[in-house]
Amino acid sequence: MANTSPLNLDFVRSQFPGLDRGWTFFDNAGGSQILKGALERINRFLIEKNVQIGGSYEVSQAAAGALYEARTAAMHLVNANRPEEIVFGSSTTALLQNLARAMQSQLTAGDEIIVTVADHESNIGTWDRLQERGIVLKMWPLDKESLTLELADLEPLMSERTRLVCVTHCSNILGSINPIREIADFVHARGAKICVDAVAYAPHRAVDVQAFDVDYYVFSLYKTYGPHYALMYGKYDLLLELDPLYHYFYGKDKVPGKLEPGNPNYELAYSTCGIVDYLTTLGEQAGETGTVRQKIVAAYGAITEQEYALTERLLAYLRSRNDCRIVGQPFNRDGDRVPTIAFRFDGRDAGELCKAMDAEKIAMRFGDFHSRRLAEYLGLTDHGSMLRVSMVHYNTIEEVDRFTAALDRILSGEAGLAKAG
Repeated sequence: MANTSPLNLDFVRSQFPGLDRGWTFFDNAGGSQILKGALERINRFLIEKNVQIGGSYEVSQAAAGALYEARTAAMHLVNANRPEEIVFGSSTTALLQNLARAMQSQLTAGDEIIVTVADHESNIGTWDRLQERGIVLKMWPLDKESLTLELADLEPLMSERTRLVCVTHCSNILGSINPIREIADFVHARGAKICVDAVAYAPHRAVDVQAFDVDYYVFSLYKTYGPHYALMYGKYDLLLELDPLYHYFYGKDKVPGKLEPGNPNYELAYSTCGIVDYLTTLGEQAGETGTVRQKIVAAYGAITEQEYALTERLLAYLRSRNDCRIVGQPFNRDGDRVPTIAFRFDGRDAGELCKAMDAEKIAMRFGDFHSRRLAEYLGLTDHGSMLRVSMVHYNTIEEVDRFTAALDRILSGEAGLAKAG
């Protein structure tokens, strides 16, 4: 098939060294490949600036400058108002747990937090633990027919004691994108704040925290082409109100440092610059000549178009089989789905099928993907739960076709017979 992608895929794939190892990576929702530019930034920091910030000497000043450059890059990445609205941390889970700790003085027994059954456990369990302190946890259900979160189901859960609504921007099982601005407006109109887990969204679409009007927004860099690290955006005024997690002399006004106990990992934070450099280059290749932010938006426009083709190619195959259940919307109408696709085959164990794919050097995953409550809610925990193919823009149509051909062989038993023979 001719390459009609808006991206220069030869260039794109050349920027990810791990793609040269002979594997097809379809487990990107578990962790994407890392950019060469992100690796270079990590090495540059460790070689040229590997000292503690806060010193008067030149190298320490350079280290502090690198950290500020990282926050500035992240500011452009999510369209924050200022670099100080960026908090770095070891993972999305850790950042959310830190956020919950830092909100303790704002919460009293009887206050309510709403979570959704469709979320990753990171954005449920974190808040669930606050019940030990008398916080009331309410569960926003998923409509089982439409597989969507409906505001009509959120309305009766909210009250004058609702302090926070926690929701995923995109389900890591269903692949569907939630209307975050609509939800944020609804929540704010009722006097509460919103916390969004964007782990499954950020690799695929341009993030715009100002347009979304979110209060807190968290995602993992290691799923967005960087190292195993994460960042959280928070509105500056709200970050000021949070309790310090660092030493007693870090006052409430020391933002964001008070929320990064022990300081952030400088070199991993600095890798954010490499991610933004890459997206900026993609935006320039797409013809954008404006600001860094405009180039990032243009890059994600091209990424979305490439991923749309990948998504429809795989969904079309799965729809063609009468023994397959797609978990989530079977069509990608209006690009409202990212290329994270979970599915099951009648009477077949997901784990066995996934492990058979290992021999094809195709990396994918089975299970509930740490969204166990959703899997239980939908009755999808038997037979190894679900298979999941999660693609990003560096994947190709040819890789999808190789996967479906291998799956045909495995399902028909040919792969097993060939192995036995």
